[in-house]
Amino acid sequence: MGVVQPIVTIVLFALILGVLVLVHELGHFIVAKVARVRVLEFAIGFPPRARVLRDQGETIYTLNWLPIGGYVKLEGEDGDDADDPRSFSVQGLPIRLLILLAGVVMNLLLSFVIFAGIALIRPGDVIESVDGSYFGAFGPTSILQELRENAGRTVVLGVRRTDGTLEKLTATLRSFEDVAAGKGALGISNIQSRTADKRIEYPVGTAIGLGVDRTVGATRLIIDGLGDLVTAIVNRPTEPPPASGPVGIAIQIGDVFWTLGPVVTLFLAGVLSANLAVINILPFPPLDGGRMLVIVLKRVFGSRISLRAERLTYLVGFAFLFVFLIWVTGFDILRSLGLAQ
Repeated sequence: MGVVQPIVTIVLFALILGVLVLVHELGHFIVAKVARVRVLEFAIGFPPRARVLRDQGETIYTLNWLPIGGYVKLEGEDGDDADDPRSFSVQGLPIRLLILLAGVVMNLLLSFVIFAGIALIRPGDVIESVDGSYFGAFGPTSILQELRENAGRTVVLGVRRTDGTLEKLTATLRSFEDVAAGKGALGISNIQSRTADKRIEYPVGTAIGLGVDRTVGATRLIIDGLGDLVTAIVNRPTEPPPASGPVGIAIQIGDVFWTLGPVVTLFLAGVLSANLAVINILPFPPLDGGRMLVIVLKRVFGSRISLRAERLTYLVGFAFLFVFLIWVTGFDILRSLGLAQ
């Protein structure tokens, strides 16, 4: 298990991140095709190139050696080819913004599909029962919420022992006053959820509602986290940031998979997809949001923003992101070695 576990963790990380980035790029690809902007290449993975999958028509489909994500190369995406009517650079402002925004929308859509799908097809991912009722791990009502709402009552708890037997215990919950004061309804600390051999099926409408709710919640969580990250960078640059890079994300995926199982790992993938959407919409070059900002500024200021200045902006932004990635990864490694918290 000592060798298998790290290998499976690495494969899971590459698979999850690869799918998230590919879905993002697929959004750019689809909208560009619909808008008749020439797509030069749709690549799976990052260079060096391993092989050409298809080379017919105007788009070449390639498979690259680095199996993390992919990219879409558009005609004139760097601002050149202004004489080509199918170049990205000569399209109207709405078309260019839609192409850039499509990747973010696809990631949010993927988050919704994952969260709603978990609610629709999730087998047995529930915690203990209250009065014979079981509760899905991802909502809409949790077992702890059910206990709080029944404060002061006597309930029957379904408790599965370590030997696999199911035992029913009667418990009188704390009063509403105690629960309102912040005390647990059962009077037990460190309550954790667990799974049982019980299947919960949500109606399609409920599952869709859960998908929307979880997607919005994940997005808000990430936005709040960005504020904490900026504060940490400005005020505590030598301390571990409240964020993880590729190494930290891989470790988290492995921990979740080996301790909580594939369903919660899928839930984490949904959170990461929302994360990718929020990050890419930030108005910072060369992210999609930054490119959208530059396009709008060029429309406002015209030729006062030259092609050279635009490319320099993207280069500086890329260098900053690369340095930030190294900085975060350094703390990821220190955390994995137990040298940082």
